Amino acid sequence: MATLSGNVSKLHRKVALVIGNQSYSKRPLANSVNDANDLADALRIIGFQVTLGVDCTHQKMANLIDAFGDKIQDQDLVMFYFAGHGFQYKEQNYLLPVDADEKIKRETNIKFNSINAQETLESLSSQTSYVTIFILDCCREYLFDDTSKFRGAKSSGSGLHAMIAPGGTLLQFACAPGSLAADGGGQDRNGLYTKHLLKQISVPNKHVDLIFSSVGAEVYKESKGKQMPYRVSSVMIDDNIYLNAIDADSKRLPSPSSKRTPVPTTSCKPSGEHKPQPTLPKPSYSVNIPANAKWSQNGVTFAGVVIADRHNHRIIQWKNGDTTNGQVVAGGNGQGNELNQLNLPTDVLIDKETDSLIICDQWNRRVARWSRRSGTTQGEILIDNIDGWGRRYQLGEKNGTLVAGGNGSGDGLNQLDLPHYLFVDRDHSVYVSDYWNHRVMKWNKGAKEGIVVAGGQGGGSSLTQLNYPQGIFVDTLGTLYVADSSNQRVMRWTQGAKQGTVIVGGNNAGAGANQFDVPIGLSFDRHGDLHVVDNSNHRVQRFSIE
Repeated sequence: MATLSGNVSKLHRKVALVIGNQSYSKRPLANSVNDANDLADALRIIGFQVTLGVDCTHQKMANLIDAFGDKIQDQDLVMFYFAGHGFQYKEQNYLLPVDADEKIKRETNIKFNSINAQETLESLSSQTSYVTIFILDCCREYLFDDTSKFRGAKSSGSGLHAMIAPGGTLLQFACAPGSLAADGGGQDRNGLYTKHLLKQISVPNKHVDLIFSSVGAEVYKESKGKQMPYRVSSVMIDDNIYLNAIDADSKRLPSPSSKRTPVPTTSCKPSGEHKPQPTLPKPSYSVNIPANAKWSQNGVTFAGVVIADRHNHRIIQWKNGDTTNGQVVAGGNGQGNELNQLNLPTDVLIDKETDSLIICDQWNRRVARWSRRSGTTQGEILIDNIDGWGRRYQLGEKNGTLVAGGNGSGDGLNQLDLPHYLFVDRDHSVYVSDYWNHRVMKWNKGAKEGIVVAGGQGGGSSLTQLNYPQGIFVDTLGTLYVADSSNQRVMRWTQGAKQGTVIVGGNNAGAGANQFDVPIGLSFDRHGDLHVVDNSNHRVQRFSIE
């Protein structure tokens, strides 16, 4: 049973195992891998050490769970999450690997070829952990070729069976026992439950019970009462259990484990002495795109770019004419906080004045500079101990200047809800892709609230709507270009327009030359050619201006 100590949760190391399975042979799911990837990213940002598995076979799932259990330390805050198919048999719940249909042909195969949820919960909670949070977004029941062979199996639509929460654990189902969960519609990136979990999981200083209560209420509301999340808790601690504890100075609170070993949390401090440099490169606003411009509808996989290869913790340069062999120009020495390492970098730009790369090294909470000269083996730190988005910093500053939002999550004109990308124009107006609000906001310099310049009509695919907007760009005419990620398209919105136009994409998700699979970033070169980061296709596409 988990040890119930009196220490507050903000002082505990946080570890998580996140698994998303969707590529089932008989009943594939649409969003489980997105659910797992997005939750893993959200947890990493708030200081969790995350082990991630997607589309796992039974052997891979078992190995991940065993290895994760072995690394749990005394007084850890532990989280387990599974999105995929679940199966109820003889009042036991089984988490199904992607090879389930191939291996489970008769009832005697079940326990040897799937993961028993109750046994997994008891195994993880038997450690001397602080609290164990066990989340199952898997009430999407799987039907084998002949379920009638399984005498203890429930009929279609029955969902999962109720489970017992051992001492010190919080057990969360995406829906009530005996019912099914929604995997999300064709235009949705996430399943219904995880969509709302992502909106709540990072809220600062919010008690874990309130997080799950809020998620449950929103899921119940959006499903019109058809899906009711279910929670069982045997946590008997008086502490405030926060997943994202922030102190009064808005600095994420450290974990004691960071004093022992360098772990990928926001409390890790970069090693080595450094002196701030006097200048950062100035952005260019020289791109002037004709108002009636059109682009080729078929993109080509592009080279001649420098890319933040986030999950490989490195920066890659692809030279012109070579789309098969990239060169590591920064990082590439594993995940870490040494000067020769990066930790989930998000953005990179080229400073021509110093012939160097300026890198947003997000998980190390710093901005680093790497020389592009031959023989460079490590970078230097320009700014450290900062969050990698949302504030404007000048070199030497420890406290940034708030330029947009800052009034809690919401859809008011003075609020943002999970902002993703920003762009600063020549007048120092800040444009923000307001992800969960399906809109792009413009904040004039010094303004107390923003202006909706695209979307804001709820998530959807009409020309007046956006669906999880990400990368944005504004040309010298003030025309806005948006990577409309879940609509698989890039849109153009002229100043004052009530609706946008699709300039490329919009042909459903795919790997064709005229398709995207979650476009997240965009840029234009001096000729007006459009370049799009096609995330799930692991490529950058160029669309030539006509």
